[in-house]
Amino acid sequence: MNHPLSEEKVFKDPVHNYVHVQDDLIWSLINTPEFQRLRRIRQLGTSYLTFHGAEHSRFSHSLGVYEITRRIISQFERSSYSDWPLEEKQVALCAALLHDLGHGPFSHSIEEAFNMNHEDWTCRIVLGNTEVNKVLRREGDDFPNKVASVIRKDYDKAIVVNLVSSPLDADRMDYLLRDAYFTGVNYGTIDIDRILRMLRPFQGRVVVKESGMHAVEDYLMSRYQMYWQVYFHPVTRSSEIILRQIFRRAKELHQDGFRFSFLPDPLPGLFNRDLTVEEYLLLDEALVQTTFVQWRREGDPLLADLCSRFIDRRLYKYTELEMLDMEIIDEIRRAFRELGLDPNYDLEIDFPTDLPYDVFRPEDDARKKQILLLDRQDRLREISEVSDIVRSISGIHRGKYHMYYPEDKLRAVAHLLPVETAKLFNL
Repeated sequence: MNHPLSEEKVFKDPVHNYVHVQDDLIWSLINTPEFQRLRRIRQLGTSYLTFHGAEHSRFSHSLGVYEITRRIISQFERSSYSDWPLEEKQVALCAALLHDLGHGPFSHSIEEAFNMNHEDWTCRIVLGNTEVNKVLRREGDDFPNKVASVIRKDYDKAIVVNLVSSPLDADRMDYLLRDAYFTGVNYGTIDIDRILRMLRPFQGRVVVKESGMHAVEDYLMSRYQMYWQVYFHPVTRSSEIILRQIFRRAKELHQDGFRFSFLPDPLPGLFNRDLTVEEYLLLDEALVQTTFVQWRREGDPLLADLCSRFIDRRLYKYTELEMLDMEIIDEIRRAFRELGLDPNYDLEIDFPTDLPYDVFRPEDDARKKQILLLDRQDRLREISEVSDIVRSISGIHRGKYHMYYPEDKLRAVAHLLPVETAKLFNL
C-alpha cells in the first residue's frame, strides 16, 4: 500500500504557486522516465509560433491537474462529505497526474496526421511493461487497470471520472489558467478558488453549489474566449497544417520506398503504424524538430520546402471565406494544377470546429457532460436552465472558413491566375 513521504515535496508553480506532493506513490510516478518525457512535449503544440511565450510543457500541466484534484479531494475530506468515496483517492490522483502520458510531439497535430489517440497510448503506457506500471502495481495488481479505466472514462465510480474528465474538471481548469498565463492573454483568468470551494460530491458525482454559478459562468466564458482567441487562432492553424503536410509527405515517400538521408527510429514504425510502447516513448519534440532540420536538405523538394517553412516560420497565408462554394474551390484547384502548383499541398480549406476542444453545449444531455447546480433543497438543475449567460454562448459556431496557401509560390504565378481567383487571394 501507499506510504506518505517523510517530508512533503513542493514544486514552485507559476499558476498554482505551489504543487504539493505528500505521497510516495505520486513522487515515484513523477520520477519515472515516462512521466519525465512530458517535459519534452509542449502543452500547446505549435502555438509557440503564434504566441512566443507558449513554451510550457505537458509535464507542468499534468502537475497542475494533479494539484487541483488534490485540492478538491482535500476539501471533500475536510468537510466530511459522505458521498466522497475515500478509498478512491489514490486512483483519482494517479489518473489526474497521468492523464496526458500518451501525448506525442505537437500533441493533437500528430494525432490527426496518423489517426492516433493519446488516451489510447496513455492506457497502453499505464498497462504496459513500463516504470509507471511497476510503480502503480505497488498498490495492487489491479491498480493500473483502475487508473486506465478512469482515463478511458469507464471507471465504475463516476465521481472519480468527473474530477479528471467532465465539463468542469481539473484538466480544463488547469489548461485555461496555464495557457492564458503563458500566451499572455487575460481570458483564462478564472476564479479557481471560488469554483473549488463550490464543488460538492452529490449522488455519486461532482456538482456545483448554486451560489457558485457566477464563477462557473465566468469559467465558461473564459473557455469560449480562449478557443477563439488562442486555440482557434488562424496563424496556429497554419502551422498545424504545414506540420500535418510534412508528416503526410514523409509517409508517402516512405511508402514509395524513398531513401531518406536521415530517418531515425522510431519514425519508420510511426509511418507503418506498428509502434510498440517502447518505440512510442522515443517520440518527443526534440527528435521531430531535429528531423525537420535535417529534412530541409532532403532530396524531395516538397518535403524540404515544407520543413523549411515550419522550422523558419514561413507559414502559409490565409484568406477568409464567408461561405464554402465547392465549385469555386474546384476551379481554384484546376487553376493551381495548370500553373504547376500542387493543390493537395499548396491549398487547404480549414474550418476550426474540427479542433479537439469542445465548447460547452447544453444539448449534450448525458449527465456526465452536464454542469449540474445543487440548490438549497438538494435539487439538481443543468446550468443552462438557470444561466442566461451560458445559454447565450452554448453551441455558438463563430468560425469562418479559411483558405491557406503559400503566398510566395502564388505571387510568382499571380499574373497567370484568373482575375476572380487572384481577388480571392488578395493578389
